[in-house]
Amino acid sequence: MRTNLEDNPRFDELLAQVKQMTLDAYAHQDVPFDKLVEVLQPERSLSHNPLFQVMFILQNGSATAKQMSDVTLTPLAVEQVTAQFDLTLSMEQTSEGLTGFWQYNSDLFEPQTMERMTGHFQVLLEAIASCPEQTVSSLPLLTVQERHQLLVEWNDTHRAYGQEQCIHQLFEAQVALTPDQIAVVFENQQLTYQELNLKANQLARYLQQLGVTPETLVGVSLDRSLEMLIALLAVLKAGGAYVPLDPHYPPDRLALMVEDSGLAILLTQEANAKVIPDYHGQTICLDTQWSEIALGGGDNLNTSLKPDNLAYIIYTSGSTGKPKGVQLEHRGVVNFLQSMQTEPGMNEQDILLAVTSISFDIAVLELFLPIIIGAKVIIAPQPVTADGHQLLALMLRSQATMMQATPATWRMLAAARWSEMPPLKMLCGGEPLPHDLAQLMLQKCSSLWNVYGPTEATVWATVHEVKPDFNSIPIGHPLANTQVRILDTYGQLVPIGVSGEIHLGGVQLARGYLNRPDLTAEKFIFNPSNQSERLYKTGDLGRYLTDGSVECLGRIDNQVKIRGFRIELGEIEANLGSHALVSSCVVVAREDVTGDKRLVAYLIANHNAPSIKELRQFLELSLPHYMIPSHFVILDKFPLTPNGKIDRRALPAPDEQLKSTVIIPPRNEREQQLAEIWQSVLHLESISIDDNFFELGGHSLLAVQLFDKIEQTFGKKLPLATLFQAPTIAKLAEILVARDTNFWNSLVLLKPGNLNLAPLFLVHDADGETMLYSGLANQLDSERPVYGIRPASQEDCPIIHTRITDMVQHYISEIRKVQPQGPYLVGGLCCGGVLAFEIACQLQAQGEQVPFLGIIDAIDVKELNLDNFVMQNRLTGLAKILGTQSGVREKRSLGYMITTIIDNMKTSWSMKLTSELKEGSKNYSLCCFGIILTVG
Repeated sequence: MRTNLEDNPRFDELLAQVKQMTLDAYAHQDVPFDKLVEVLQPERSLSHNPLFQVMFILQNGSATAKQMSDVTLTPLAVEQVTAQFDLTLSMEQTSEGLTGFWQYNSDLFEPQTMERMTGHFQVLLEAIASCPEQTVSSLPLLTVQERHQLLVEWNDTHRAYGQEQCIHQLFEAQVALTPDQIAVVFENQQLTYQELNLKANQLARYLQQLGVTPETLVGVSLDRSLEMLIALLAVLKAGGAYVPLDPHYPPDRLALMVEDSGLAILLTQEANAKVIPDYHGQTICLDTQWSEIALGGGDNLNTSLKPDNLAYIIYTSGSTGKPKGVQLEHRGVVNFLQSMQTEPGMNEQDILLAVTSISFDIAVLELFLPIIIGAKVIIAPQPVTADGHQLLALMLRSQATMMQATPATWRMLAAARWSEMPPLKMLCGGEPLPHDLAQLMLQKCSSLWNVYGPTEATVWATVHEVKPDFNSIPIGHPLANTQVRILDTYGQLVPIGVSGEIHLGGVQLARGYLNRPDLTAEKFIFNPSNQSERLYKTGDLGRYLTDGSVECLGRIDNQVKIRGFRIELGEIEANLGSHALVSSCVVVAREDVTGDKRLVAYLIANHNAPSIKELRQFLELSLPHYMIPSHFVILDKFPLTPNGKIDRRALPAPDEQLKSTVIIPPRNEREQQLAEIWQSVLHLESISIDDNFFELGGHSLLAVQLFDKIEQTFGKKLPLATLFQAPTIAKLAEILVARDTNFWNSLVLLKPGNLNLAPLFLVHDADGETMLYSGLANQLDSERPVYGIRPASQEDCPIIHTRITDMVQHYISEIRKVQPQGPYLVGGLCCGGVLAFEIACQLQAQGEQVPFLGIIDAIDVKELNLDNFVMQNRLTGLAKILGTQSGVREKRSLGYMITTIIDNMKTSWSMKLTSELKEGSKNYSLCCFGIILTVG
């Protein structure tokens, strides 16, 4: 019999309802249970009884001995070996009152659980007896002992911390202790604690002169560099709060963040100065204005800043389609840093490798924790953070002892064959830590820590050390001065082992959402049972385990985490739904394969269905890359639940739609082997040999896995750029049997086009690959061909040319094979921009026209001077490694060698040492010609 608890009835009302339902049911009491099962035909399972799994029995007859004429009847207790149902409660009326007996499935319940349940039932009955007019939701369950355990014993987190200090003051105290210790390293640059403090103070004074005071918001849009950390410290020292703005985010999204925060000042670089459209505030370019900034004093500043002032605002995904700004104060960050210093623990001997964008709040730990305790932080360049092999190489070179990352990054490292990785203290957070990944990490770490927390509670709120003999991976116990409450929908504490919504309290709670008092009031509440306690509703389901640790069970709402990024699915749906050809849409996070969570968009088109490419490009205009669905599935209609809502669980897997298309099967053993590799990497069951890797959801990280498996299977090493030439199984199979090695040559066709139009040639970045230009190529003129230029290589040698003049001459000869005469269009990102500049100079010297030169986020060779602090500490020259062909051959990693050469190229150019290069030395022209396009 089913009991209806809708509308939260009073107990006496519920009792009357059950009484009437029971009396009505007696009319059918003679129907055998087996007959019900036969007629209703419920879904059968060996794991549970059909129709119901819980039984209640009331034995209200006499259970005493009875004497008949010739027989005495005496009740005997019979030991039950098996349980017929998951849970049965038998109540028996005796002369002493009611006596209860539990019968339970021991596979589902522990004896301690049943003991607690007995206590809960007694508390419930006592409350009902004392006041039957109470609503069901208000009836208590917890015993006094369990309530004390949940509220006090497991949340006894009060600890002393620097509650009167601000973040930068912790750093300044450490500067006084270790002024000459190395504080931060980026590529071949480094700063001591004293040097870092000096530069931050100079910039802070400059900001104060511009009017920065407590609560002033200052935007920071800088690439990963020493200047990034200098800028963050300077804003805090000046008394302001920083707002990180990732220059790689879509301009429209950045514009929304700038408009919402009302930024009056923006710290950036010349190359990123125009990435935010229609920004009219004060823009400070650190790379071109530092000579003016450096005029300020280097002493520590005095401000009226207090611990309850803002430290930073982080924008997270919003369900309405607009990001929301979370306001964090100094007090909470100080508590967080000092708590993490204790557990998981960090000391002055540690070296932390920082891999996270400052737009992701976990970067707060990476950048600030090392420098408040005398340790060293290594800032990984952005391309390195996305490449497992390069990241592993940097880890080895830097001798890192600690790293924090999301499960996706740890998987990337594992895929890079991390057998040589030194033992690290590993912190994993941002999304659930899968068991299989934890097993892999435990083999390589000195210790493994699972950390949990939303941005609204200052980075991490709980911590748990994962041991080798783990059965489950809880999120652990709260940090110092942090509380965890697990409540039901009515704000009542739930018992141990029962799921409820995780609520967080304590000094680390955010002030609220910027300009969103409605949302702040909704998410930051006062504890219904303790109005003096402020709590944040995380939207995560969780439960307490018997040892006091907390286990997270997933999301309540429509919010997910993908590779550590918190994503409101509603924001993607709002943007996708605004497409003219999309009638309605649903976005879900699917994990059809363990550890590979992907966004999948399902849509119903209006008339003519848009292409997948068109949808992807449309979303790229407004959403960052991590919010672009991996798959788009076009349906005629959505599956619905009985109550008319979209049944998200019934949405087909992306692979099912692929099955409905024409599948061309492999034609030979080579294609069959490739198909199996593609299926393994892309987690798809059926793939046609003419399917495009990228249109199937492939991306650069999966490409690394793909080519690693190809090398293992076929013994042939291919450059990643091969995927542009051969993005299908059929074409890749042809490449594998080719006798020549043209695929190792420099030119890569990124996008075909009209042969009558002059192509655009884009020079490789520091990692030597051109895959990063794929998105740009697809956004450009659809008729114009686009080529990538990568270093000339051979399978047994990652780089052939080691002299700059040889590299440029080779690139020009490759360009002329495609386009014998000008006009030429060339460009490049970062160091590729500098190489493009030299290619253009050489072509012009040969009498050719170069009407377009695109320099993207590169050093401006016309503005270089020895006083520019960006270039300080780059004292080694390219001459040290040029011509050492044997040394090159020893380095099998293309990325490592190219990065090393480019670093020294930048050093040579920045210090004006090009005239000192050995073999082929020359002075680089600084002439300006054609159009120079600087893009963020």
